[in-house]
Amino acid sequence: MGDSSDSVSMDMETISLTGKDHLVKTGRGAVSVSVFGDQDKPALITYPDLALNYMSCFQGVFFCPEAFSLLLHNFCIYHISPPGHELGAAVMSLDDPVLSVDDLADQIAEVLDYFRLGKVMCMGVTAGAYILTLFAIKYTQRVMGLILVSPLCKAPSWTEWLCNKVMTNLLYFCGMCSLVKELLLLRYFSKEVRGSVEVPESDVVQACRRLLGERQSPNVLRLLEAINERPDITKGLRKLQCRSLIFVGENSPFHSEVLHMTSKLDRRFSALVEVQACGSMVTEEQPDAMLIPLEYFLMGFGFYRPSQCNVSPRSPLNPTSISPELFSPESMGLKLKPIKTRFSGEV
Repeated sequence: MGDSSDSVSMDMETISLTGKDHLVKTGRGAVSVSVFGDQDKPALITYPDLALNYMSCFQGVFFCPEAFSLLLHNFCIYHISPPGHELGAAVMSLDDPVLSVDDLADQIAEVLDYFRLGKVMCMGVTAGAYILTLFAIKYTQRVMGLILVSPLCKAPSWTEWLCNKVMTNLLYFCGMCSLVKELLLLRYFSKEVRGSVEVPESDVVQACRRLLGERQSPNVLRLLEAINERPDITKGLRKLQCRSLIFVGENSPFHSEVLHMTSKLDRRFSALVEVQACGSMVTEEQPDAMLIPLEYFLMGFGFYRPSQCNVSPRSPLNPTSISPELFSPESMGLKLKPIKTRFSGEV
C-alpha cells in the first residue's frame, strides 16, 4: 500500500488551498473570517486560543493530509479570528467596543447570519473552546457538534487568574515581551516540546514564538481581560443538545478542568480523548492523535473519508493503532467511549 500522502494527493488538488478573507461587520465590531472550501458544504467553524489565530492554532491538524482529506471533503471551513488577532491586524481603536465573552459568543451568531449558515460544526481550543461552548449553550439550535481541545468551563482558578493578571500588566507596560511569550507557551505546550538547556525547543514552538511576536499587544490584552472575567458555565452544559468530542493533553495546565467539564456533560453524547506527553494545544503538538477519534466522531453525523483515499500502514489512521473495542455504536451512531491515546509520535 502506498504512502498516505500519495493516496490523498488528488483530493487535495481538487480543493483550493487559498482561503478567502472576509471582514464581517457586526453589532459588536468587525471580525475577520477566513473561508476555505466549497461554501455549499456543511460549515465547520473554528475559534483559536488566546493570542492565536488559525495559522498558529489549527495549521498542524489541517495540514495533515489525512485530516485535510477528511475535513475539507465534508466541510467548508470558516476560521474566525478573535477581534484584532487576524494576520496583519492593526492596533484596535479606543473607539472599538470592549467585548465580554458573551459578546464574543453573540458575535459568532452574527457571523453565521452573514454567511447564511444554519447548523454548524464547531472546533475550538481552550479559550476558543470556552467561547464556542458558550455559543452552543446560548444558541442550541445552531450547533451540530462540538470538537473541543483543552476546553474551559469554570471561572478562572486563583492560579490562572494571577497568571493572567501578570500577563495583563506586562502587556500593558511592556507589550508582547519575552516573558509574556514564555507564559503563553507554557499555556499551550508540554515541556517535551518546549525544550530545555540540553534539548532545543521544537519547530512548532519556535514557529509559535515567532507568530506571537506579530500580535498587537493591546488587542491581546482585550481578549485576555475578557477571558479572565469569564463566568462559570458548568450549569449550562446540561442544556447542550449536540454531541461533543473533547481532547486534552495530559500535561495541559487545564487538564483537571477538562475532566470536570467532561463529568458534567451528558455521557451519552460526549467522549474524552486524553493524549499522553502533550500540552493544551493538541492541534499543533500532536495533531496525529486527533485523526482516528475525529473520523469515528464524524461518522456519527454521516461524514466519511473520500473513497479514493487509502490509508498507509504507517499512517496514524491505520485501524491497528487503536483497538476497535474502544468504540461502540450507540446513540451517536458510532459513539466514542472515553479513551486515552498513546501516540509516541514515531512511525
